[in-house]
Amino acid sequence: MVFIQQFLNGLQLGSLYALIALGYSLVYGVLLLINFAHGDVFMLGAFIGVFGAFTLGLPFVPTLLVSMLLTGSIAVLIERVAYKPLRHASRLSAVITALGVGLILENGMLALTGANPRSFPRGFVETSSYRLGTISIGTIEILIFALTALLLTGLYLLVQHTKWGMAMRAISYDKFALPLMGVSPDRIISLTFLLGGSLAAAGGILWGLAYPVLNPYMGLRVGWKAFIAAVVGGIGDIRGAVVGGLLLGFVEIFAAHFFASSYRDLIAFALLLIILVVRPTGIFGVARRQKV
Repeated sequence: MVFIQQFLNGLQLGSLYALIALGYSLVYGVLLLINFAHGDVFMLGAFIGVFGAFTLGLPFVPTLLVSMLLTGSIAVLIERVAYKPLRHASRLSAVITALGVGLILENGMLALTGANPRSFPRGFVETSSYRLGTISIGTIEILIFALTALLLTGLYLLVQHTKWGMAMRAISYDKFALPLMGVSPDRIISLTFLLGGSLAAAGGILWGLAYPVLNPYMGLRVGWKAFIAAVVGGIGDIRGAVVGGLLLGFVEIFAAHFFASSYRDLIAFALLLIILVVRPTGIFGVARRQKV
C-alpha cells in the first residue's frame, strides 16, 4: 500500500515535469535551440493564473485558458524579439540571450509582485480526498492526472495527425526545404513557442495547486529539472519528454522514501547521469547526421 501511495506521488510530480519538459523538446526539435528561459515562462504562467484567480475572480477553467493563451503569446513575443534575430548567429549567442530573457522575467516579476510567496485563493479548486485502505488520493492529484493526459494526447494528435504537425516534423528534419513546400517557417516556429508556452502555463497552475508556494525564482530549479528530464528522455522527442519527466518524478519520490530527503536530488541525478553515460542521446534520442 505504501508503494502504491508513493507511486501516485511520483506520477503527480512526474506529470508536472513532463508538461514543462515538452516545451524544451518542442523548441529544440524545431530550432535546435535550448530555451533556458522556458522555466521562467512556466513561472510566468503560474503568476498569471494567480492574478486571474485573485484579481479577476475567475474560476479554474477560465483561469487556465487565459493563462495558457497569454503565456503562449508572451513566448511567441520572446521568440520574435529575442531569438529570431539570432537564427543565423552562433548557438552560444542564442544560449546567452535565453539566459538573459530568463533573468528579465525573474527580476521583472520580482519587481511587480515582491519577494513574498504567493498561492491560489482558498476554494479555487474544491479539495477533497478519497481513501482506499491506507491509500489516499485527492481531487488535486486526479485533476493533474486527467489534465496532463488530456494535454499530452492533444499535443500528440496535433503533431502526428494535422498539417501543422506535419510541418513541425518537416522543419525539424530539413528547415531549408520547408519554404520550397510553400510553408512559412516563421509560422511554424511561432506555433511551436505558442504550444510550449501554453503547456508551461498549464504546468505552472497545476504546480501551484499541488505545491502552493509560488515565487519569482521558482522556475530556476523546476526548469532545470524539466530540462534534464527532456535530455534524459531524448530532447526533441515528445515521448522522451514524457518518459523523462515521469522517470525523474518517480526517482525523486522513491529516493526520498527509502533514503533521507536530503539525498533525493543526489540519487536522482546520479541515476539519470548513468542513463546518459550508457545512452548519450537519451532514451528515445537519435544522433543527428549532418552532411558536410
